[in-house]
Amino acid sequence: MTAPHPDRTAGHNDPTTGRTTSGTTSTDRAARIGQGGEVHQPPDTDGPRLTTAQGIPISDNQNSLRGGHRGPTLLEDFILREKIFHFDHERIPERVVHARGYGAHGFFECYESLSDITRAAPFQTAGQRTPTFTRFSTVVGNKGSADLARDVRGFATKFYTTEGNWDLVGNNIPVFFIQDPIKFPDLVHAAKEAPDRAFPQAATAHDNFWDFISLMPESLHMVMWTMSDRALPRGFRFMEGFGVHTFRLINADGASTYVKFHWRPKLGVQSMLWDEALRINGADPDFHRRDLWDALRRADDPPEWELGLQLFDDDFADAFAFDILDSTKLIPEEEVPLRIVGRLVLDRMPDSHFNETEQVAFCTQNVVPGIDFTNDPLLQGRNFSYLDTQVKRLGGPNFAQLPINAPRCPVHNFFQGGHMQHRGTAGRANYEPNSWSPGGPRADPEGGVRAFAETVSGPKRRLRPESFADHYSQARQFYRSQLPVEQDHIADALVFELSKVEVDAIRLRVLAHLPNIDPMLAARVADGLGVEDLPDTAIPMVDPVDLPPSDALSILKRQVQTFRGRRLGILVTDGIEDAVLETLITATLAAGAVPAVIAPRIGGVVTAAGVQQKAMFVTEAAPSALFDAVAILASAESVADLTALHAARLFVSDAMAHGKMIALTGSAQVLFACCGIEGRDAGMFVLESAADVPGFLAACAEGRFWPRIA
Repeated sequence: MTAPHPDRTAGHNDPTTGRTTSGTTSTDRAARIGQGGEVHQPPDTDGPRLTTAQGIPISDNQNSLRGGHRGPTLLEDFILREKIFHFDHERIPERVVHARGYGAHGFFECYESLSDITRAAPFQTAGQRTPTFTRFSTVVGNKGSADLARDVRGFATKFYTTEGNWDLVGNNIPVFFIQDPIKFPDLVHAAKEAPDRAFPQAATAHDNFWDFISLMPESLHMVMWTMSDRALPRGFRFMEGFGVHTFRLINADGASTYVKFHWRPKLGVQSMLWDEALRINGADPDFHRRDLWDALRRADDPPEWELGLQLFDDDFADAFAFDILDSTKLIPEEEVPLRIVGRLVLDRMPDSHFNETEQVAFCTQNVVPGIDFTNDPLLQGRNFSYLDTQVKRLGGPNFAQLPINAPRCPVHNFFQGGHMQHRGTAGRANYEPNSWSPGGPRADPEGGVRAFAETVSGPKRRLRPESFADHYSQARQFYRSQLPVEQDHIADALVFELSKVEVDAIRLRVLAHLPNIDPMLAARVADGLGVEDLPDTAIPMVDPVDLPPSDALSILKRQVQTFRGRRLGILVTDGIEDAVLETLITATLAAGAVPAVIAPRIGGVVTAAGVQQKAMFVTEAAPSALFDAVAILASAESVADLTALHAARLFVSDAMAHGKMIALTGSAQVLFACCGIEGRDAGMFVLESAADVPGFLAACAEGRFWPRIA
């Protein structure tokens, strides 16, 4: 049969209106099932709205999403894919990445109505609250790996909206290693443990990873981030989060605004030093989990982030120096400032880690009306991959019915059977269109999720756009935006990682890329590795340019001056002055921080007034790396008890090496002298009396004493 000309195809669906060219809806057109084109209208047109398994209302259940009138079916059609996927599984393990995760319930509160730019349910009314579940994770390691591996951190939030679940699935770094999803299996295979030896675990300091990186210059921007302190966060509640990709916001009139999503922690971004991470992984491999658990148990200062949006239009996208669809690039906040639109508050731990944190299923395809995708190729690939991943991991197509994944709005569809099915459909109708009464849900052309009517044209080819070709300029911008001490950490991390590489040729290929980022960085890394002659510089596809530094890319340039949410380790001996200890504990709590008493014995010590002071930690189990600042309160009679302990000497020497703010009694200087530390710097405070405590805690709000270690 000859296909009708597109212009004369009766019932062609107009995605901007949800109606056919004949003036009838697509549902009406599909109902012409009688002879001679007569319309058999189903008797109950007032049934509940047809939705996806996530509760997202569907505008058209008759037509798949196509590129052009007669073009190919688009991969992003999540309604088609979910429907077919569910049908394929009607007859009836650990995550590959992000396996080690921890999560909490909470809510998102909207600060202002954004109805002018989006019809998305969470953004319609000031003060409106949407329930959420947020999961944090490392990427490379297995479930049993340590929290403080050098790694990207996942930051995924499920919004249980009134129009279905929206999953904002991001990381604590705003860019990614690759531009095209076809490289994702290669990236993960390269980063994971080598298949022939099954190590190293939760680490990228090995040949496979750096071999891949050396051959994929598009990854170098992300490498700068992962070699920075961003890859060693102080805790989940001290991390930023990013949606990574460019999305669209769609308002009720169908107008589109581009958006990038940012989570900004109220307590500021804080990180660890590499040496601290090594010690913490030995002393407390659950450090990040414990920090979140303890914070929510206190309940008086819940973890909180603000949601910032970078909003821009086509004119900016066309004028921007890089392609907004390239996930290895970011948009500097100096060019598009954040618009703060709401806050995320975590207020409750799961009742069951397995039932909730382990079984929660995030899918980037889960968007609600008012949020849409762009043609970012990595995002398009993630939309395809995540659904398939969840059915493999959770055992069947009905994982959306698990309580942690279930929408908190009505769900109506004709899905049936399959593993874990317990909803089912009532009555005879299990397909659509049908003529039964009641006949079940119907599509909602006006209120259902609808793709932005973007014009798509051009030949089908496997290619990488030229606008994706600059791999070094933003990597250079990131490095040059850091303070010198942060640049030192990047160089040191590269030296450490590349020193673990066994094949010289791989190391040299990585070094060949570094001059395109910064010649001084290349020289420093080469010197640290003992490479006397740098290899020829890699030839870039596009010559890098010098972009202006961005303060938003540096942790230290934007540090929040507060001690709230931090921990003070107080090492004590018998005979300490009661007033000093009591004031220090009380003032620390008043500052919103957590004091932890450490003693040579877990039973604690006896103060000068004869009071038994219990300890939270024994000295051997509490290296100073576990704390943000430390105090050593020792009496003249008992300081020898500390000097005899190797753990106490390490406590002091590590606190000095890690730039901690340090308080000490006059008698405690004997312990410092035993460690070869003479005199005091401006980050050390002698507590002669309780009156000296406020000055010390004020300094703790500044974070580290960087001059000691810079």
